[in-house]
Amino acid sequence: MKTRETKQKDLTALTESLSNSKSAMVVSFTKLTVAKDQEFRKSLREAGAKYQVVKNTLARIAVKGTQFEEATVAFKGVTAIAWTENDPVVLSKAISKFMKENADIYTFKSGVVDGKLVDLQQLTTIANLPSKEELISKLLYVINSGAQRIVTVINAVPRDLAIVIKQIGEAKPADGSAAPVVEAKTEAPAAEAEEAPAVEEAAVAEEAAVADEAPAVEAEAAPAAEAEEAPADEAAE
Repeated sequence: MKTRETKQKDLTALTESLSNSKSAMVVSFTKLTVAKDQEFRKSLREAGAKYQVVKNTLARIAVKGTQFEEATVAFKGVTAIAWTENDPVVLSKAISKFMKENADIYTFKSGVVDGKLVDLQQLTTIANLPSKEELISKLLYVINSGAQRIVTVINAVPRDLAIVIKQIGEAKPADGSAAPVVEAKTEAPAAEAEEAPAVEEAAVAEEAAVADEAPAVEAEAAPAAEAEEAPADEAAE
């Protein structure tokens, strides 16, 4: 049997521990085996929580003046308290899961999360929320995915330019036969200049030929005119 001094130490330790906690869950059990008790305690440790089976009188004194005082009504019968200084969602998940899997042994009495009293239905709702670590992980994923898209766009510019340059290099003939095309364009005015005098000379020659033919036509036409006028004169005489 514990002495008064021992009980006082237990009370002080429980009070100090609860005062630094964010959430606490009050549960009860029946027909509990050692194996099942160890399994429950292990799941709570993994959730970063502390667990203790307490006397109702001691529990009422420990929570007096704290945010857990509203849970005093649940301190009846067999009472055990699980509490944590860490993310309350993690503890809610552990309690909710174990209560469902071992409903024939454990019973959820009441709980306090961030100063608010919760029942089993509210506990289940909280347990379905993502934990702090999950939220941080999702946030980092969003940030990293955005950064990766930016890096991809930035890298795409020189990469695409390199591809275009490579394609141009592959399309150009190895013997440099594309060069004469440029030379032909640059020599085109000179070729036109050489053709211009030839065209002018042909035009002059054609005009000269027409000029040479004109007297011949006039010469042929003159005797014919004179021949036609001669009979007219003879008839007049």
